[in-house]
Amino acid sequence: MTDSSPSQANQPPARLLVIGAGNRGDAYADYARRHPAEAQIAGVAEHQPVRRERFAQRHALPPERVWHDWRDLLSLPRQADAAVISTQDHQHVEPALALAAQGYHILLEKPMAPTLQGCLQIVAAAEAAGVLVAVCHVLRYTAYTAALKRLLGSGRLGRIMSIEHLEPVGHWHQAHSYVRGNWRNEAQSSPMLLAKSCHDLDWISYLMGQSCTRLSSFGSLSHFRADQRPAGAADRCLDCALARECPYDARRFYLGELEGGNVGWPVDTITDDLTAAGVLEALRSGPYGQCVYACDNDVVDHQVVNMEFADGATASFTMTAFTRGRGRETRIFGTRGELWGDSRYLRVYDFLSGQTEEIDTETPSDGSILSGHDLSGHGGGDDGLMRAFVRAVRTGDGGAILSGPRASLESHLMVFGAEQARRAGSVYRMQSEHS
Repeated sequence: MTDSSPSQANQPPARLLVIGAGNRGDAYADYARRHPAEAQIAGVAEHQPVRRERFAQRHALPPERVWHDWRDLLSLPRQADAAVISTQDHQHVEPALALAAQGYHILLEKPMAPTLQGCLQIVAAAEAAGVLVAVCHVLRYTAYTAALKRLLGSGRLGRIMSIEHLEPVGHWHQAHSYVRGNWRNEAQSSPMLLAKSCHDLDWISYLMGQSCTRLSSFGSLSHFRADQRPAGAADRCLDCALARECPYDARRFYLGELEGGNVGWPVDTITDDLTAAGVLEALRSGPYGQCVYACDNDVVDHQVVNMEFADGATASFTMTAFTRGRGRETRIFGTRGELWGDSRYLRVYDFLSGQTEEIDTETPSDGSILSGHDLSGHGGGDDGLMRAFVRAVRTGDGGAILSGPRASLESHLMVFGAEQARRAGSVYRMQSEHS
């Protein structure tokens, strides 16, 4: 749905630079392709030639609007209104600081940075430059979350006493991204709680609407390691005699995706040659064809976080690889009712009436059903985020941004605190000096 409010009607489209043309950069840029009256892609900086050329072709960019390195922009006058920073996690801080100083508004992929120092630097730089920053906590921007926030604000559940929230990562997603992929090793990326689930602690904080005061956490890498490797397993799936009985067999998964017509994520992550021969070569020589018990991964494959909030309410969060991949699931317990949600449906049980109501958050008030195209990625969160950010850039009013740098810093502090508690086996007390 396009926002055509009077405040934007006479404003030109927001001009966006994309720094990093991988999966997330493509997803955010696609909003401009579908909504050209709201946003236009003004250029791209991407070091991988194939991705850079494909992105430039998709958005009809002339050669002078295409850069190998974002640093090339620093010697030029400001080329756009805003920059979309969708590089790898450890590459966020440098471009965010430099481009904010040049006056670019920033759409910053989550996490903000892998370290507390990096997060604090980004917040300080944005505030010093007076630019708008939206961190890509896309879960805040879904129709599902909006409906849930309205319901909680109505008082139907009474006072929230506790929340249980599950992130069912999915066995195949874990193997792809966190065992074989870019986020498998903390030194090369960040802890898994930050890379995968800063989304979720941020979302819990957003629902609670108050500060977290204490956290504890437990979790480890328990399965995807050498001592769990079946006898006789080969180093690579293409050479393994156990492939038919292994749920993590790379050949079956990636070729199955390709045969099903999927040439996007995750297939385009492992190769630029989107043919069966290209996929097989990637599995023969690249990291995505390795046995899941023979990789250099060190991030956890399951973790729980327990939280206490300022008014005494509590929350528990579980992130686990060992699930069927699906939407997040949540239970909320209040003084007047109980709620269960699965990222689309909300089921509310009222203590007084004894009745249960089911709400389909993908059914607008006119009774129509939203299509997959309308929903975009993350249940509509990608488009919701882009719509809010583009509106803020066009009008200069940041009120539509739900995930500004200060709010995001709060949830990142929760992640860092939870990780400290997990490693120390202690309870972490949130500090106020950084907020």
